Amino acid sequence: MTCASCAARVERGLNALDGVHATVNLAVERARVEHPPSVSGEDLVRAVESAGYQAAVIGAGHEHPSEHSDVPAGQLRARLIGSALLAVPVVVLSMVPAWQFDGWHQLALALTTPIVVWGGYPFHSAALRTAAHGAATMDTLVSLGTLAAYLWSMVAVIAGSGHLYFEVAAVVTVFLLAGRFAEAHAKRSADAALRELLELGAKDAAVMRRGEDGLKEIRVPIADLRVGDVLVVRPGERIATDGVVIDGSTALDTAAMTGESLPVDVGEGDAVLGGVLNTTGLVLVRATKVGADTQLARIAKLVTDAQAGKASIQRLADRVSAVFVPAVLVIAAVTLAGWLATGHSAAAAFTAAVAVLIIACPCALGLATPTAILVGTGRGAQLGIVIKNPQVLEAVKDIDTVVLDKTGTVTTGVMTLGGLAVAHGEDPNTVLARAAAVESGSQHPIAAAIVAGAAGLTIGPVSEFASAPGHGVSGVVDGVRVEVTRSPAAHQTGTAVEVSWDGRARGTITLTDTIRPTSAAAVAELKAMGITPVLLTGDGAAVARKVAAEVGIDPADVIADVLPTDKAEAITKLQARGARVAMVGDGVNDSAALATADIGMAMGSGSDAAIEAGDLTLVRADLGVVPAALRLSARTLSIIRQNLVWAFGYNVAAIPLAAAGMLNPMIAGAAMAASSVLVVTNSLRLRRFAG
Repeated sequence: MTCASCAARVERGLNALDGVHATVNLAVERARVEHPPSVSGEDLVRAVESAGYQAAVIGAGHEHPSEHSDVPAGQLRARLIGSALLAVPVVVLSMVPAWQFDGWHQLALALTTPIVVWGGYPFHSAALRTAAHGAATMDTLVSLGTLAAYLWSMVAVIAGSGHLYFEVAAVVTVFLLAGRFAEAHAKRSADAALRELLELGAKDAAVMRRGEDGLKEIRVPIADLRVGDVLVVRPGERIATDGVVIDGSTALDTAAMTGESLPVDVGEGDAVLGGVLNTTGLVLVRATKVGADTQLARIAKLVTDAQAGKASIQRLADRVSAVFVPAVLVIAAVTLAGWLATGHSAAAAFTAAVAVLIIACPCALGLATPTAILVGTGRGAQLGIVIKNPQVLEAVKDIDTVVLDKTGTVTTGVMTLGGLAVAHGEDPNTVLARAAAVESGSQHPIAAAIVAGAAGLTIGPVSEFASAPGHGVSGVVDGVRVEVTRSPAAHQTGTAVEVSWDGRARGTITLTDTIRPTSAAAVAELKAMGITPVLLTGDGAAVARKVAAEVGIDPADVIADVLPTDKAEAITKLQARGARVAMVGDGVNDSAALATADIGMAMGSGSDAAIEAGDLTLVRADLGVVPAALRLSARTLSIIRQNLVWAFGYNVAAIPLAAAGMLNPMIAGAAMAASSVLVVTNSLRLRRFAG
């Protein structure tokens, strides 16, 4: 595909199949297709071929669409250099009368012929291919313009009289080849961030495997890794897959994965991500996820899907592109007829018509949106911000409220035992041990803190375990049903739970949570952006207000005592008051609220359900990434708008000038080539976004 008209034609061909919904992205030369089981990959490829193009089905995993790119950069370079060398004498002979000699017309014809035929072959072949399917694209305009100038001049040489346009055919072809070559390299640069992310994956790994000679270390390809394998990771190596450190300690460089500049210390029991670099010590890592289930593979898939998607703002460009080329052909014909009808010479009429054909390239229009999305989402991935679909970019501009889940978002989510108060006559160790026995059946952070706080005590088995989300857990321990529930009494220092059995409260356990170091700065930054931060938590009002005060959230913007099932309702109430809400959360109980919000931001350290429900994933467990994500989205949208204004404005202004005879075809060719490169270069500015 070479222009927006090509992309629109392929998209129409795919969508003509029953039950198929396809979006075609010009920048990454990729189509994302939703189709029923009755439509096969072969059917989709045939639909593309029937539109005059070629396609292949891209597989899953780490396969990258650029590997299938049809842009022959090497061929373009050779054609560009060869055509440029031949064009120099053609231009000199045509433009400098003092250097013209007898027979220079024939020499100009001989030099221009390989430029038009060989150098312009990519344009002519594409134009013929689409013409065979009854369509017209940018290549049609380029091919018609250059061939018309060349054939007019050739007839004039043979006839021995008439104005020559060899320099137009030669220079326009060179300019267009230069533009196509620069555009191909710029698009590759735009795609660099995702390629760098994909290259983080190791090709093989050292694994401890049991053989005939016992346990020994062998190297195996990544594809052969299994969950449970023990990996040996030495300094300077990348961890091959997601896992848990089972022996040793080291510092990991996670910058390429999360944007975190400082090394992260890890030791036994710590979770690690595949793709991060081991810097100091030797560690043994047990694989917990492999292949497409790893964080790196999931991030790559999310980013790739987002880059292949289409923002709503692009629909206008698509509608224009669909009718653009036929309209330009009509304008060129009217221009030719109009100049002749008003008594102008055939040469003047021809020059104006050729200028219209060449100036009116819809390339910039087709690249305006996808290149910005390509660079923006790629840069986001480098900073630990994974944008799941392009529509998110357009929703960001109106966000005025950010709702922050407390546990695991504003705080670390790692609770510790802060205190234990027991009823008169009760043994503290018994109360704590029975509470820990019941909580051992739960995955909640409170449960983990109670179990950890009871280390050293004898914890009996639990039976008939039951959990009521938002209320507590219960189970039979030592022959009695023990209940651990939220305390009805507010507690100023942390979360309180009540332990009871035989219908009486036996004690109250207080748990404290640590506020993330970056939370206060992130809240201040959101306020500076004119966004209202809101704290949403299931904890009591006293604890919620204390945390809010520490990070700088106003007391009026605290929503406490909210059950997990009611978090989405709290978001809905804010929206009913006219707020445009972004929700930041990390737990399973946040997934409904994330889906309800105008934008859902899932902490990558959280649950799979939260990540799936969110529109953005923040790979780094750092609230400071939230303002950066909002700024990056807004910046990407701004670049898209700049590109579209230029692309539309360029064509609106240039076509009338060309039709009025105010643009030389050579200048038109240079301007057309430059417009596409300008749009892509403007998008590349997002690579410098620092957060």
